[in-house]
Amino acid sequence: MCRDYCIAPREVHYACMIDLLGRAGRLDEARDFMKTIPFAPDANVWGALLGACRMYGNIDLGKHAAECLFQLEPHNAAKYVLLSNIYAAAGRWDDVAKVRKIMKDRGVQKQPGCSWIEVKNKVHTFMVEDKSHPQTEEIYSTLEELARQMEAAGYVPDTNFVLHDVEMEQKEHSLYHHSEKLAIAFGLISTLPGLPVRIIKNLRVCGDCHTATKFISKIVEREIIIRDANRFHHFKDGLCSCGDYW
Repeated sequence: MCRDYCIAPREVHYACMIDLLGRAGRLDEARDFMKTIPFAPDANVWGALLGACRMYGNIDLGKHAAECLFQLEPHNAAKYVLLSNIYAAAGRWDDVAKVRKIMKDRGVQKQPGCSWIEVKNKVHTFMVEDKSHPQTEEIYSTLEELARQMEAAGYVPDTNFVLHDVEMEQKEHSLYHHSEKLAIAFGLISTLPGLPVRIIKNLRVCGDCHTATKFISKIVEREIIIRDANRFHHFKDGLCSCGDYW
């Protein structure tokens, strides 16, 4: 950029470079590259590093990145949740509890997960384990049938994404009823076979729902598009356009 085009890299360019290194799992190189940045790294840079640490389970570097983000964006709940995800995946429930206490002490409120889908010009909204929809019985029945087919195809619930130290069976039960799964089930029973199902979620789609949606897209032979807080996910034939990194 500097030599050929006389363009000085800005914060966003450094953030993209950290993201590229993070996607490749080259976290040590990403950390060393950050030391070369000629200004204080902003939230985008630290956020890219934290996301990579979550993906690859680097607890120490993830904690450092999160602490820097807490200083830059003390009321951004998503960064606290990412650090909780890292701890929960490692089974470090005491550290998960500490992060929650920090959030409480600082007055940081985690926005409840919510997914919605528009069918026939009407918006249908779902929360986790939501049973307020008029077609709840059919929605849950559809999810149960999908669960059987997914498990037969090799799907295993990833309980690392349930941030509570509870029994395994309870964790799996909670995972099956996340808001995006409920919205997908409703979309499948409310639209014609073969048509795409389009979902919007206010938060980042969790890893288990991402894996489950890949299985569902292949089982029902439908395209499923989810727009979460980070990006679009286009699921088709058991694959996602994000390449499983988001």
